[in-house]
Amino acid sequence: MKTIFEISSSGRTAVEIPEPEVPEEEIVLEQRDELNLPEVSEIDVIRHYTALSRRNFGVDNGFYPLGSCTMKYNPKINEDVSRFSGFTTMHPYSPEKLVQGNLRIMYELQEYLKEILGMDAVTLQPAAGAHGELTGVMIIKAYFESRGEKRNKMLVADSAHGTNPASVSLCGFELEEVKSTSMGELDLDDLKNKMSKDVAGLMLTNPNTLGLFDRNVVKIAEILHKNGSLLYCDGANMNANTGIAKPGDIGYDVIHVNLHKTFSTPHGCGGPGSGPVGVKKHLADFLPAPMVAKSREEYVLDYRIRKSIGRMKAFYGNFNVMVKAYAYIRAIGAEGIRAVAENAVLNANYMRVKLMKHYHLQYNRICQHEFVLSDEGMPNHVTTLDIAKRLLDYGFHPPTIYFPLIIHGAIMIEPNETESKETMDSFIDTMIGIREEAEKNPDLVKKAPLTTPVTRLDGVQAARNPKLCYPC
Repeated sequence: MKTIFEISSSGRTAVEIPEPEVPEEEIVLEQRDELNLPEVSEIDVIRHYTALSRRNFGVDNGFYPLGSCTMKYNPKINEDVSRFSGFTTMHPYSPEKLVQGNLRIMYELQEYLKEILGMDAVTLQPAAGAHGELTGVMIIKAYFESRGEKRNKMLVADSAHGTNPASVSLCGFELEEVKSTSMGELDLDDLKNKMSKDVAGLMLTNPNTLGLFDRNVVKIAEILHKNGSLLYCDGANMNANTGIAKPGDIGYDVIHVNLHKTFSTPHGCGGPGSGPVGVKKHLADFLPAPMVAKSREEYVLDYRIRKSIGRMKAFYGNFNVMVKAYAYIRAIGAEGIRAVAENAVLNANYMRVKLMKHYHLQYNRICQHEFVLSDEGMPNHVTTLDIAKRLLDYGFHPPTIYFPLIIHGAIMIEPNETESKETMDSFIDTMIGIREEAEKNPDLVKKAPLTTPVTRLDGVQAARNPKLCYPC
């Protein structure tokens, strides 16, 4: 496919401007030649960008097994509902009496999330998962400051998402890592050794990024609470827990959840996302203001949160995303919420058992919604990157690779609950086929991809000297 610069022809234009009704005056645009803009007709522009769009890969195109991301299919009815004019044309600063329906949706979504998460209060303001993390850690910091306690350390599991230490650092805490055991769970002895009166809390994803539920989570909560510390749940993996286990009942004090992972709103490309935060009652006074409250028969924006950390997002959060999540929850109901988790876990374990016969599985346990293979023992020095590139030749988006970092050559696979057995079997067969290719024709795998518009790039060169413009 040619670039738009290669189809450029001098003097060609995509627009025709009507004759001006005012006297013409020549304007010298000295910088136009320096910009080196292409000159193309409208039909060339349309065909070029339409062809580019067909090269994009998304969940609507095919299987997207990114571990730790939950790239599941989102019912289009949610999109239709979110485009109702009452949602799209209403200004956030409209008088409360004119937006009672919108406020009711926000209020009821808060209530649904409180029930699902086992929390006492929920804010919808945060605009993404990482933003929710930041909000949660800020609440923890404000909580201890209000008590006159100077706790300057936060503990993070070594299997954590990379945003965990980032959120900790942004809030001015000192980060300390807690190791995992050979079973992929938090090391209780290491946790106990690192407990002190300086520890504000622990950030713990459960199930973790290995796809494993930490069976010691209740003990972990007891250790933290005995020390006066708080337990934070990175709820990015709630797909495995909804309707089955409530973090608030387990012992967590605060959690964020990703609407764009668990509650069927679009995910990727930087947003829009939504990362609501739930807290137990001892942290409710620190939530961002305003909250949506119900006063008699009216819904109101309540700014009277006594020790609020302040506003975290313009207006009240990404309302359009909230509508999609609300529509999804109402459509599938309580039984559906549980079925989401059950099917996500079933699908992941089906694929795990099939693939562990052909790929190394470091933690051989029943997994939750995802599992992590590795390139250990691959013949002819074929690597995880080689496997990922070869999948492209078969029309599959590769899984997450080289994460979590505690597994060398990680291949992190999450089928989620929306994929069929036929789709999973096709992916499984392809992975087995690539393993056979690694044995019999390793050069083929190491040169992959061979069928894509761009073949394998020099990753180091691309990172150090990226070409961000044309020509450079």
